[in-house]
Amino acid sequence: MSGENAKFTVKELFNVDGWVAVVTGGGTGIGLMIAQAFANNGAHVYITGRRADVLQTASETWGASLAHPHGKLIPIQADITDKASLQNLADEIAKREKHVDVLVNNAGISLNTSSVEKGDQSVQALQQELWSEDPAEWEQVYKSNVIGHFFTTVALAPLLAAAQRADHTACVINISSMSGITRTSQHHFMYNVSKAADIHLTSLLAQELRRPGVKVRVNSIAPGIFPSEMTTEDSDSKNKSQIPTGDDYGEKKGIPAGRPGREEDMAQAALFLACNQYMWGQTVAVEGGYLLEHP
Repeated sequence: MSGENAKFTVKELFNVDGWVAVVTGGGTGIGLMIAQAFANNGAHVYITGRRADVLQTASETWGASLAHPHGKLIPIQADITDKASLQNLADEIAKREKHVDVLVNNAGISLNTSSVEKGDQSVQALQQELWSEDPAEWEQVYKSNVIGHFFTTVALAPLLAAAQRADHTACVINISSMSGITRTSQHHFMYNVSKAADIHLTSLLAQELRRPGVKVRVNSIAPGIFPSEMTTEDSDSKNKSQIPTGDDYGEKKGIPAGRPGREEDMAQAALFLACNQYMWGQTVAVEGGYLLEHP
């Protein structure tokens, strides 16, 4: 019986020892949380981003003290909005690895906010506020949050398909957002629209990449409020961000959990989607109950 029971141990259920992972925007915030989750459990994790110094800091700070002897944090500079850069990323990884088990499309941006949400503004005030938005910024946000995820997946598709073996398929995890699910604008229309598009992109890629010649699972994590440069506008010398909270934080933000997300919350979600071979085309919201208050 002990042999049959062994498959139910955490070590077996979430075993990524020897896996190869790629995490875009992996130098800070949610990307770094996920990269650490895989590396500390034995995966070779390639962290990418536009800022070489940030990637190097993450690799040196967190890669030197990993909890697993096989784990690695490997920085490679790449820009997900540039197809040539993505091709170079794929080529560099192909030189070092025979396949990729997990791609985490985490890199993304948010630009500006507006004072408009649901309220009592006159139509004139509403129009004035929304008309002032810059179409170029809409395009920039969409280019990173949707188009970048699309082309990163396409660039790495051959390496992801090469991971297929008995009872194992590679996984793409798109980091979308609860902002792509809630029906409130949260003062940033362009960001919310892009994240909704990313969730639909997940569904479309899941359909296309499930075919027998590819067999790659595609899922999405829709995070709530987590500490990152997007939510705090900064990170410390270890590439980590902090969100100040008080006893009334949950009430003010409308979060039943009463707090922002923790690194462990995100790590558990990423390991779950990567390891569960029965998860196909799903979006998992990890948001502390925010969507119960803001459907």
